[in-house]
Amino acid sequence: MESLIAHTTDQAPADPAATDDMLATQPVGYWSGLAHATVTRYLRDAMARIDVTQPQYWVLNRVNGGPAAPSREEVVAQLTHLADGPHEIARVVDQLLHREWLGIDDDQRLYLTDAGEAARVRLRELATEVRAVVHQGISDEEYVAALKVLRKMVANAEGDGTPGNP
Repeated sequence: MESLIAHTTDQAPADPAATDDMLATQPVGYWSGLAHATVTRYLRDAMARIDVTQPQYWVLNRVNGGPAAPSREEVVAQLTHLADGPHEIARVVDQLLHREWLGIDDDQRLYLTDAGEAARVRLRELATEVRAVVHQGISDEEYVAALKVLRKMVANAEGDGTPGNP
């Protein structure tokens, strides 16, 4: 089998000041990590100004977004992989119950209260506003192309893990 190195751009150290002609040599991990951290911080800061957290938004959306009302355990199981720790989502459910944005019925199923639905709608509007700022100057086509590249890189990396055998 022919080596991929003969057809691959050399990898340079991460350089936030890299010029456009040097971007092909930049490590995707650095740039995708920087984008994730920066965008997440920007969104969380915007939510903090209205006393809400991103995990609270996740829970409101999950409780609203299924064919059947979920139990507390289902919400925790479905969202914990996104959270900063294994107990965060359970705490968020408690916070939202305390705020009376969530209710729990006799079958132990969670539902949005009127106040919870109003908060979810407001947070959706805020997330849309944040998205508009973050996507400023980026067409939908460019965005789709970037995500396709990242998706392909993930698929390549999830190969058998052996360089030259993706």
